[in-house]
Amino acid sequence: MLDAGGQYCHLIARRVREMGVYADVQPSETDGYKLADRRGIIISGGPASVYEPGSPTADPEIFSLGVPVLGICYGMQLMAHLIPGGKVTKGVKGEYGLATLKVTAQDRLFDNFQAVSEVWMSHRDRVGQPPEDFEITATTEACPVAAIANDWRNLFGIQFHPEVVHTQGGKILLGNFLFGIAGCTQDWDPTRQIEDIEDEIRRTARGRKVFFFASGGVDSTVAFSLCLKALGKERVHAAYVDTGLMREGESEFVREVFTRMAGDSFEVVDARAEFLSKLAGVVEPEAKRKIIGEEFVAVQQRVLESGHFLDSAWILGQGTIYPDTIESGGTAKAEVIKTHHNRVAGIQKLIEEGRLVEPLAQLYKDEVRQVGRTIGLPDELLDRHPFPGPGLAIRCLCTNKAEAAIKVDGEVVLPVLSVGVQGDSRTYRLTLALDQYSEAAFATATESINLNQEVNRVVALVAGKLPLSEFRSTVSAIDQVRLERLRRCDAIVRRLSTDSGFEEKIWQFPVVLLPCGGEGIPDSVVLRPIDSVDGMTAKAVPMPEVLLRQMTEELLAVPGIAAVFFDLTNKPPATIEWE
Repeated sequence: MLDAGGQYCHLIARRVREMGVYADVQPSETDGYKLADRRGIIISGGPASVYEPGSPTADPEIFSLGVPVLGICYGMQLMAHLIPGGKVTKGVKGEYGLATLKVTAQDRLFDNFQAVSEVWMSHRDRVGQPPEDFEITATTEACPVAAIANDWRNLFGIQFHPEVVHTQGGKILLGNFLFGIAGCTQDWDPTRQIEDIEDEIRRTARGRKVFFFASGGVDSTVAFSLCLKALGKERVHAAYVDTGLMREGESEFVREVFTRMAGDSFEVVDARAEFLSKLAGVVEPEAKRKIIGEEFVAVQQRVLESGHFLDSAWILGQGTIYPDTIESGGTAKAEVIKTHHNRVAGIQKLIEEGRLVEPLAQLYKDEVRQVGRTIGLPDELLDRHPFPGPGLAIRCLCTNKAEAAIKVDGEVVLPVLSVGVQGDSRTYRLTLALDQYSEAAFATATESINLNQEVNRVVALVAGKLPLSEFRSTVSAIDQVRLERLRRCDAIVRRLSTDSGFEEKIWQFPVVLLPCGGEGIPDSVVLRPIDSVDGMTAKAVPMPEVLLRQMTEELLAVPGIAAVFFDLTNKPPATIEWE
């Protein structure tokens, strides 16, 4: 895998490993001669344009080695840019999310691939003209050159992403490249990772003890369990920091689980006052994340200093997984989508000092669950929906402006900003609001964003206490009243989702509080049930009508709630969390 900075770079490598073929990741500029012994080369997507100064490139020699090459998204554009005759142009409009692909010329890459299928796109630039002796093999409505090939030279390019779960036939296409074109064999067993992880824990610890700040989520729990397994209870200690930003009943659940696992080697630290004080008046999402991250470090430091954890006998353990690193710009050329609380300056310092162990840093969420089951953790832990480290703080949106909803070409745009990911880059844009929820609206959400560069998210009004055009943003920050409002709404959603069985059918269900409403009802609730495997991509999921009606009725009875909205947006172009 040549890393051109794409959010999905390591996801592609993981998909290859899942298919039984070993893959590793190298910088895109790796010298061609170093890759001459590889079975195949895949060039990832990326956020740049091939014409930008300093944009990722590749050694043109890789196209003359005789080694099969597959360029994905930016990788295909780079192939067209570097091989004579090819041209890359700006698209009339971007493609973010699902698109309909039509295969126009059959080759080995598209063997057994449907002639018409849904694929996942995330780009604005596109190939305007293939290189010499290349054939156009597929198109979409917005992208006339969606795939190219020079079959006899084993060079292939595709504008879409076969590695994401929402591309139909993605595994077929990757399998065609791996086995039919590159001649790989299935000789890689991912289950060996557990033994390697435990060996790495012991190597990193080098006889020292590991201090864990546990969240109770799947990642930190599995990471903690691996350290217990590798080092034993006498060398691992855990503390849970109650930030005041957790869901209803969360702290009690964590206390029970970790006390059962670690006994006296577990403690709860009450830091609610400190976190709420530091977040007072803060509006911008990146500022929130950094404050939370730095406050975690400060609390960690206080806890560490309260014992003997700062001496050379101790190091810090974390449940960081691959998406955290990638979305924080942790790969060579990746765009920062959002800063994760475990990648702020204080943690980076510990990394530089060699005092950090992250057992899951090379894994994705579904792989973490597989590891957890293999080492014997119960389903009650592993099947929990993901919950962000910064907690409800990034689901409690804030603003320092009181503005009215905007009408643009007959559509209503809410004066609320959220984070998105488009073309592998971070966006921070407004929200388009439809006046009525319907399952048919899901199909038009992505197209609306592709056509309107001012928005990166589409919601539909399920029910409200005032007309959509009368909504206004309310100057607001994180405080105890709004957090309790969100906590109560979240508890309602979780209870009804669990009781109805809907929670088992989805991957995650964020509940978001918007500072948008009317006089005496300053906030609205957004429901965001999504389907995903690893969090790198996600699809918005409609709810059963009866459940949605019951949920909406209870949510509107919460004091201060003006409306219930439904988030229709896939990832990309919107991130799973709003901030």
